Amino acid sequence: MDGYFSAEEEEDYDYSSDQHSLDGIDNDDSDLHPSSSKKSSTQVITQESLLAAQREDLQRVMELLSVKEHHARTLLIHYQWDVEKLFAVFVERGKESLFSAAGVTVYDYRQYGNSSSSHSSNMTCDVCIEDLPGDQMTRMDCGHCFCNTCWAEHFAVQINEGQSKRIRCMAHKCNAICDEDVVRSLVSKSRPDLAKKFDRFLVESYIEDNKMAKWCPSTPHCGNAIRAEDDKLCEVECSCGVQFCFSCLSQAHSPCSCLMWELWRKKCRDESETVNWITVHTKLCPKCCKPVEKNGGCNLVRCICGQCFCWLCGGATGMSHTYRSIAGHSCGRYKDDKEKQMERAKRDLNRYMHYHLRYKGHMDSSKLEDKLRDTMLEKVSKSEQKELKVKDFSWVTNGLNRLFRSRRILSYSYAFAYYMFGEELFKDEMSPKEREMKKNLFEDQQQQLEGNVEKLSQFLEEPFDEFSDDKVTEIRIQIINLSVVVDSLCKKMYECIENELLGSLQCGIHNIAPYSSKGIEQAAEFHASWNSNGADKPQPLDSVTSGETSKPSRDSEDTICSSSQKRPRREETFINSKSKVTLLDLNLPPDFVDQN
Repeated sequence: MDGYFSAEEEEDYDYSSDQHSLDGIDNDDSDLHPSSSKKSSTQVITQESLLAAQREDLQRVMELLSVKEHHARTLLIHYQWDVEKLFAVFVERGKESLFSAAGVTVYDYRQYGNSSSSHSSNMTCDVCIEDLPGDQMTRMDCGHCFCNTCWAEHFAVQINEGQSKRIRCMAHKCNAICDEDVVRSLVSKSRPDLAKKFDRFLVESYIEDNKMAKWCPSTPHCGNAIRAEDDKLCEVECSCGVQFCFSCLSQAHSPCSCLMWELWRKKCRDESETVNWITVHTKLCPKCCKPVEKNGGCNLVRCICGQCFCWLCGGATGMSHTYRSIAGHSCGRYKDDKEKQMERAKRDLNRYMHYHLRYKGHMDSSKLEDKLRDTMLEKVSKSEQKELKVKDFSWVTNGLNRLFRSRRILSYSYAFAYYMFGEELFKDEMSPKEREMKKNLFEDQQQQLEGNVEKLSQFLEEPFDEFSDDKVTEIRIQIINLSVVVDSLCKKMYECIENELLGSLQCGIHNIAPYSSKGIEQAAEFHASWNSNGADKPQPLDSVTSGETSKPSRDSEDTICSSSQKRPRREETFINSKSKVTLLDLNLPPDFVDQN
């Protein structure tokens, strides 16, 4: 087959050296036996560890700046929970500028007096213009003082409008952020449900406002979030089994960029090319507005509803006509642009179908091959019961995992090629000659990878549990060697895309996740490091059961949220050192959330 390696290329990859290939593939982490010697760059934040993860960042800011917890939270929310950025601003601009930009003010008791002296006399609220005892008035850190009733109403309005994470003082032109303890205390007296909502917003702000943390897009939602330590341009696997792109929250789609994948999904979903062809080849009836196709040479067309109209301009006409004209109708001379437009629509449709059929073909093959896992385990179990020379069958599972990964990459490479060598995204970036050269370079590598993937699939489907020792050894060598070759070809394809194709265009929006021989990285479990004794570690209530989440299909688009917005978590309840926090699903109607 043309897609396989030639004799010279096979020599380069050292097919004859079984031990060399064995070292290359048997040390690979398989999906069935995950192990990680390298620290993961992504972490899973579960219901139990969300408060601990938030507390860890709060503790760092509180220790460095010597501020209270609500001040530290206000600073972190303003800087999107980026502790390093917050520290950088502190070093460059100083503490005063840092606080001013975030709306943090420190109460000066020497200027306004202590609270006990204010309780002994009446004070006037500037909002309701009533004289009230001092114990019914509350002064914020900014120095503004109003009655508790006005404060509570102001807080209730802000919480209902979704602004509870940064509630500003209600004084005119005051940008100071109110103390969350005061907000909680005043609101809980009259509206306990709003106080719970306020606490929930504060907890979830660690994910909602954090650039380095996002909810897992699983459906139904597993309740986990993923935090990326270093690079946001990565593909990650949640502990629930869902694999997704951390940047756009769609299913893992490399080597496509996020923009390419979004356009491709929309094109496949809307069937826009077919609609385009129908638009060019048909005209809408002016009476019933149904598309009508012309099947003859006469420009007078009759719809099934009985309406006659001119094919050239689409205007309604009568029945009387001759070969050259329609009675009582004139729309000018016929122009040749329609023919050119039809030819272009045909060409674009054929090009789209070429890439879509191959994309869909590999996706279908991947779904069928996914069923091989159980069959492979049965074959391995039967083979282990025999007295064969080959005792270790890890090459079977490793080869199967390599097939899954390479098949997925191969499928998405056709979506990448459709936009890379088309005119929709890079029309002005490459000359026709340069585009053709790059297209040939990429298609050569794509064809070579495709041939070896098909060959690997063929060997894995062999009934090796029925073969003799010599035949099993031969199959083993072939699978190991092909696994190494496929891995190398995938790596070369990614290098070609990053360096030769996208790299030369210098387009920052078309970045792709790097290739990993071990597949998509599985996020590690988050462990808090700020508290050694665990005194303040949040504990879930006994009434809350986590339950088991079924692992979704590897390539199922139905399990992935198509929107790039962050997902809220399902209802969970926690207890921290200050209050009980109830997490509700923000997708539910407001009346239902308030009622519960």
